[in-house]
Amino acid sequence: MTRIIISGCNGKMGREVSALVSKRNDCVVVGGIDVSTSADNAYPVFTKAAELDVDADVIIDFSNPALLSSLLQYAEIKKVPLVLCTTGYNKAQVETLTRVSKEVPVFYSGNMSLGINLLIELSKKAAQVLGGNFDVEIIEKHHNQKIDAPSGTALMIADSISSVMPENMHYIYDRHSQRKKRESTEIGIHSIRGGTIVGEHEVIFAGQQEVITLSHTAQSKEIFASGAVNASIFLAGMPAGLYNMSDLLK
Repeated sequence: MTRIIISGCNGKMGREVSALVSKRNDCVVVGGIDVSTSADNAYPVFTKAAELDVDADVIIDFSNPALLSSLLQYAEIKKVPLVLCTTGYNKAQVETLTRVSKEVPVFYSGNMSLGINLLIELSKKAAQVLGGNFDVEIIEKHHNQKIDAPSGTALMIADSISSVMPENMHYIYDRHSQRKKRESTEIGIHSIRGGTIVGEHEVIFAGQQEVITLSHTAQSKEIFASGAVNASIFLAGMPAGLYNMSDLLK
């Protein structure tokens, strides 16, 4: 039985994880972290990681990038594995979590969906086949409450494509201020925010007289919760290291 602490337990994704775990018999939520403690949780909730007084096998984080430092500090001291599902980390934060992963297991992914990670692999394969002969554009759509843009998933897709391209690629997030033709080494990334869109990602390979499009639509936040719970069960008991969805899918 995997004992889980949920960071951001009273947020939308935290509640999804709680509801999902309550239906499973291979894991249990033993505690939560959230600035709001007024919700009727079936487990104790603490306002910060340093206040935790429950034993757990793993922490799932669906909170805010600002909390990463405290979570990493707690994980490093207590040697508790971390499943980081929050997006919007800056370069310094990624470097820090990478360093901590040398001491404790850290699972880090910009998207916890199995389907999205398949889309990433398909996009990478398409880039290998098409090379630099097709222009690449990525469109991501999310609800109007999402804070970061572009999405972590869009950047994951772009990075995977860049890794196999024959030339060094650079990302263009906004074209309105530019008065020039598109360069072949560009990957355009475009963000749309509106309504209650759970998450849509579209990868366009535009060539001469033909266009290839790959897309994924998330219809429920439950797919992300499911990925996070599966990752936590996978991570518990693993040696120190930095893991991602590719490791889970092997």
